[in-house]
Amino acid sequence: MKDLMGLMKQAQAMQQKMADAQAKLDEEVVTGEAGAGMISVSMTAKGDLKGVNIDKSLIDPEEPEILEDLILAAHNDARRKAEQRQQEILKDAAGGLELPPGMQMPF
Repeated sequence: MKDLMGLMKQAQAMQQKMADAQAKLDEEVVTGEAGAGMISVSMTAKGDLKGVNIDKSLIDPEEPEILEDLILAAHNDARRKAEQRQQEILKDAAGGLELPPGMQMPF
């Protein structure tokens, strides 16, 4: 019976660590850049977009494709950084357990 109680305490502790990690994912902000920093995209480690900054010199009504491509590149850079940070935070919360490749924790 002692083992069961210990196991339940461990499960509760893990559950609290995961809740704390989820909160941290909401607070952690990463920034992706493109065009030598002329475009930046900020998002939380959960992937919620927080902001987009565009250098005014890039706004050319004759060539919107350039701006569109740079925004996509900055977003993809931010997404990669968010995923990496997410893995680090969740790994810490899981006590160093690593998830199999391609497997992500539910939110």
